[in-house]
Amino acid sequence: MEETHKHSDKSGFWLYGAWFVSLMATLGSLYFSEIKGFIPCDLCWFQRIFMYPLVLILGIATFQNDWKIARYALPLSVIGGSISVMHYMEQKISGFGGIRPCVSGVPCSAEYINWLGFITIPFLALVAFLLISIAMLILIVKKRVN
Repeated sequence: MEETHKHSDKSGFWLYGAWFVSLMATLGSLYFSEIKGFIPCDLCWFQRIFMYPLVLILGIATFQNDWKIARYALPLSVIGGSISVMHYMEQKISGFGGIRPCVSGVPCSAEYINWLGFITIPFLALVAFLLISIAMLILIVKKRVN
């Protein structure tokens, strides 16, 4: 019985970590758009569509210690991360942009921030999606092994 309790504590760590990352990513995106005034492009909106629900479902799962949420959160984070990769490529690889032009008035190749020459908003989103995906994969693998 004590072994199970220790294992659930570790599950709580991964759930809490993933929820915290999704919360910070969501607050960061809201900061950039609502406080800094950066208008989100189409790909930014698609990334938000996959990140914002993670705050809610991972938050609920964290407080209920429901590790099974990993099966539902992982597809959201993988799809969102894939969109982030595509968006980052549009920003950083000349000639890649324009495959599908954005219609919101802001080109997806625009870089509102460019810290250290490579850190852009889609890069930050990609890091968040990767961290969440890794946490969910760890939960899935640990629960299948035990």
